[in-house]
Amino acid sequence: MSPTALALVLAAACCHAAWNILAHGVSRIGIPFLWWGAVAATLVWLPLVPATGGLGEARPEDFALGVAVSALLHCGYMLVLQRGYARGRLSTVYATARGTGPTITVIVAVTLLGERPSPAAFGGIAVILAGIVAIGLLDRERGAAAASGLATASAPAPASGPSPRPRSGRILGVRLDPGIAWGLATGVAIAIYTVWDAHAVREWAIPPVAYMVGCTLGEIVLYAAMLGRRRSELLPVMRRHWPRILLFGALSPLSYILVLVAVTMAPVALVAPMREVSVVLVSLFGAIVLRESRPGWRLAASALVVGGIALLAL
Repeated sequence: MSPTALALVLAAACCHAAWNILAHGVSRIGIPFLWWGAVAATLVWLPLVPATGGLGEARPEDFALGVAVSALLHCGYMLVLQRGYARGRLSTVYATARGTGPTITVIVAVTLLGERPSPAAFGGIAVILAGIVAIGLLDRERGAAAASGLATASAPAPASGPSPRPRSGRILGVRLDPGIAWGLATGVAIAIYTVWDAHAVREWAIPPVAYMVGCTLGEIVLYAAMLGRRRSELLPVMRRHWPRILLFGALSPLSYILVLVAVTMAPVALVAPMREVSVVLVSLFGAIVLRESRPGWRLAASALVVGGIALLAL
């Protein structure tokens, strides 16, 4: 991977970590915040479209199809991600999602797009994913133990007779951590939109800034259709959270624009895992600011991610 592509992906990771931390703080607001985020993103980035190549050489029908599908995929991703942040720990959801997404993306890039990373790059991908999965699983045992303890404390003493059958949603008494479950769902969404967007930008020669603005315009329409009776919440949300909305609107598209530029310089099978250095930043935030459990283990798992990135850069 070239130094330019590497710098773009690392910058994208920093932006990505920042906007996810912002999104986690307002995860329970949901669609009203996401609608404002799409509006802010469009207003911030639309004036830059002419200076960044406009529509480039893309045909209007290709551009329309690309952004329409991408807007649907990104809306689904944002809704699942917000739901995950409302149900689970920040670093658990984020790490599980960012590990699942690149894994699927690499498989698709190799099997369907014909990309062939070097052996060192494959090693780096494996190390990065191992570190990400480790971060995502750190809270699983503690969360399951806590839930088991609460259930034991609140349950009445069993009567004599046959043991009760396990409740639905459990397998042999083990319940999947909701942060991991929603993280896995988010990872699938990440893989789908990453492969589609890489195809649109590469094959149809759509400039990344115009592509992202088209997507955010589509998101405005889609989120507006989902608001329903929650339209009355829009003004209160804007008045209370406008600084966060503006930052979200600037950083969320920027993080992905940098990735889209990078995939025009390097294989998506390398770009997708390398951008997950953002997991390290989110893990640090979770350990230091949110005081999530096992900070030492989180940092050790994050070091694996850094080591994998070093292998990718060879």
